[in-house]
Amino acid sequence: MQEDIKEACRIMQQGGVILYPTDTIWGIGCDATNEEAVKRVYEIKKRVDSKALLVLVDTSVKVDFYVNDVPEIAWDLIDLADKPLTIIYSGARNLAKNLLAEDGSVGIRVTNESFSKKLCERFRKAIVSTSANISGTPSPSNFSEISPEIIEAVDYVVKYRQDDMSKPKPSSIIKLGKGGLINIIRE
Repeated sequence: MQEDIKEACRIMQQGGVILYPTDTIWGIGCDATNEEAVKRVYEIKKRVDSKALLVLVDTSVKVDFYVNDVPEIAWDLIDLADKPLTIIYSGARNLAKNLLAEDGSVGIRVTNESFSKKLCERFRKAIVSTSANISGTPSPSNFSEISPEIIEAVDYVVKYRQDDMSKPKPSSIIKLGKGGLINIIRE
């Protein structure tokens, strides 16, 4: 696992794109502050860049760095979540502009899974995490379901957990609005 983390970080620091296991399904990832790398992720997924991408961080402290004004309720939601939870925040900052939604919001998930958490810790920046599929096709539940087209398009494929045949679910997604309004996007 350590060699995978070291190599994945090296690739992302050079602007490359990785394929890696997350706290949910396998993801396509890159440095979330690098617009060129983010552009490549959209190209690999054949996805229009008006659809925002979410990012992973290893600790809730980093949410403050990427969001102008984190609503108080967010801290409780992060602490109380018993499964992976992506929260969409208004007022994103310090991230590549082309990964944000048109309204300037961003989805951020604090990961607790060992590999993706250590990857985020070592990389020290938010990492893009979008499902490892061509846009419009089903999301793969494990590595064996990822299309060869995706595998060949990335710069590095993590070896860790490739043989894991469990079928994790995508994260829950909620959007926080003004005044603590919570909008559930996906349960």
